[in-house]
Formats: sequence, structure tokens, C-alpha cells
Amino acid sequence: MTRLQDLYTQQHQSPWLDNLKRGWITSGELERWVERGVRGITSNPSIFQKAMETGDAYDTQLRTLAADKTPIIDSYWDLVTADIQDALRILRPVYDASGGEDGYVSVEVAPSLARDTAGTIEAARHLSTTIAQPNLYVKIPGTAEGLPAIQQMISEKRSINVTLLFSIERYAEVIEAYLSGLEAAEGDLSAISSVASFFISRVDTEVDRRLDEVGTDAAIALKGKTAVANGKLAYELFLERFSGPRWDALAARGARTQRPLWASTSTKNPAYPDTLYVDALIGPDTVNTIPDATLEAFDDHGTVARTIDVGVDEARATVAGLAEVGVDLADVTRVLEDEGVAAFSKSFDELIDVLQAKSDGFGA
Repeated sequence: MTRLQDLYTQQHQSPWLDNLKRGWITSGELERWVERGVRGITSNPSIFQKAMETGDAYDTQLRTLAADKTPIIDSYWDLVTADIQDALRILRPVYDASGGEDGYVSVEVAPSLARDTAGTIEAARHLSTTIAQPNLYVKIPGTAEGLPAIQQMISEKRSINVTLLFSIERYAEVIEAYLSGLEAAEGDLSAISSVASFFISRVDTEVDRRLDEVGTDAAIALKGKTAVANGKLAYELFLERFSGPRWDALAARGARTQRPLWASTSTKNPAYPDTLYVDALIGPDTVNTIPDATLEAFDDHGTVARTIDVGVDEARATVAGLAEVGVDLADVTRVLEDEGVAAFSKSFDELIDVLQAKSDGFGA
């Protein structure tokens, strides 16, 4: 047994791979990850940018699309859809064996739609209908504008990965959108699945920067603690909201909980342990989507133990301590959401330019 397999069998946390590229599909590497214990895959515009800009794995398909004079934006989606379809096929046995709990592959709507409710609904519906596989997650950013789109897609029984979550307050709104969407859906709810992707390490990056600016002993003592604290408090909210009469009524119709998914779990600060954001957030009914380098590190020397609900009082004290030293966590999460949307949009635009240049080169 690998540590990744132990993570699921002993703690009922699902390790997913936060990366996807065609070379892994064609070489069998993706199947080997699944054999080692990976139970799902997430992608985003930055991941596809890295995959498509280097090497020639996509050139054959892009050359054909260029010969057919396919518009470059459509070519992008054709390339992405091909990878997603192949990954869905590889993960389908996990989906079937888990009764639909795991085995999902996530594809994100265009990042330019993050502030566009109607556009997000249209794009999410199109991706869901076009790919049409039960183990597909369409990713919708958890922005204020994304909330109505999330609720609408759930009401249409489309499975959704809510991404770019940073604050507990927005997470509460996402849960409400999910519950309201379930209540609006008709009949049996068991085919609907969702995760709420709570970004972790980026919180420490921004908070630590601000704590360094404050510079007091009290501020420095808080460094490296906020991201994990935020995750623990998010899990506490998850347990609270997915219990009680309202949830029981939905569960009786077959509804599944919307599992918290820990995203951005690679360690950005080399002073911190390389498996910090995996080791510290292990618990049942959760997902951790992990970049391949961090997956390798965890499988080599990570610690498989329930930690998600250990030190919750200390987590609350950490958040309170930030306010005491003058760090506004609400402003931190607002900045991170804006930066996340901008970063994905930048990756998307740069990739389109690269694909256009390659496509033009094929016709030269």
C-alpha cells in the first residue's frame, strides 16, 4: 500500500492530482498515478498553459485544426476536451468502484467569465452537455457572480467543482448555493456531486507578507499558521452545515455532501515542510488535490493521521491574533480572489497567443 492509498483507506480523504498533460496520458503515467492511489484530477488554465506551451504533444491535433481553419479559441477547447475525455476514461473505474464518490476530472470555464453570471451558466452548461460524462466536474469560480451560476447548475443536476475559495464567509455562501440548488432539483439527487475548492498555501503567502510588514514579535509568531487555520475552520463549517433537518431532508432524496477540497497545497515557502498542507488537513469526507511534486513528497515521507479537527481552538486564536496585529483577513481573501482570477486570465490569454503563433507556423 502507498501512503496515497492509506490516506483514503485509513482516513477517508481522497488524494487527487492537480495536473494534467497529454504526455502523461499517452505514456501511461496518468494510469500509474491512479494505480498509486490518485482518485481524481483537477485542471485549470495555468495547468493547460504549462502543458501546451512546451514540447510537441499537442502539435498533431493543432496542425489538423489549423488545416481546417478552426478559430484558435475553438482549437483550444478541442485540445482541452480531448485531454479531459481521455482522463475521464482513465478515472472511470475509480468512479464506478466508489459509487460516484471519486473518479472525477475537472475542467474550468473560461476565466474571463469569473464576473459574468449569465456567461458562466452558458459555458458550464455547454461543457457539461458536450463532454457528457458522469465523472466530469465543471469548475466555476466561487466569486459573488459565480454563486447564482453554481446554484443553477446544481438545480439542473450538473456536477460542479467550485474553485478559488479563500474566505470562510464566501464558503458559507457556496454551501448555501449548493443546498438551494439541490432543493430546486427534481426527484432523486444521487447523481449530483460537488466539491468546494478552498485554496490553502496562497493564504500563508499573502498573510506572511503582511505579518513581515508589521514586524512585531506577535506578528512574526503568527507566520505560517493562517492557511491551515482557515482550512480547519472551513471543515468545522462543513460539518455544521451538512447536518440537521434541512440536510436530512436532502439526504433522504439521495443528496451527497459537497466535500471540502483543499487546493493550492504545494508549499511555497521553502522554510516550511514540503508536505505541510497535506499533513495538517487530513480528515474524512475531504479531498486534497495535490501537484505531482508534492504528491511524490507525501508518498515518500508524509504522515497519514487525522489532523483536520485537531487544534481548532488554536485556529480560532490564530485568526483572532491577525486582527490584533492589524492584518485584515477579509482584505487578504479579497485580494487573493482578485489575483487568482487575474492569474488564470493571464495564463489563458498567453496560451491562446502561443497556440495562434503555432497554428500560423503550421500554415507557413
